[in-house]
Amino acid sequence: MTGYNGWANYDTWNVALWIGNDEGLYNAAVDYVHETTDPTYLRFIEWIDLSGQRTPDGVQWDGATLDLDELDEMITELCED
Repeated sequence: MTGYNGWANYDTWNVALWIGNDEGLYNAAVDYVHETTDPTYLRFIEWIDLSGQRTPDGVQWDGATLDLDELDEMITELCED
């Protein structure tokens, strides 16, 4: 992770920022992780019905430029505390 604020690129950082800082999205992500045995970022986006939509900053939630490995790790780490 070296591109943008420690993330691969701006888009990856932006969606991670929204999930980590928006209470509704964060709580939904935690619920999702608790309800599935193999959580992934893209399945979360489908689960919360954000496929094809954009963050308030204009980044597509399931865009091709996202680093899915980083986002998968971020999703699974939500419940490690």
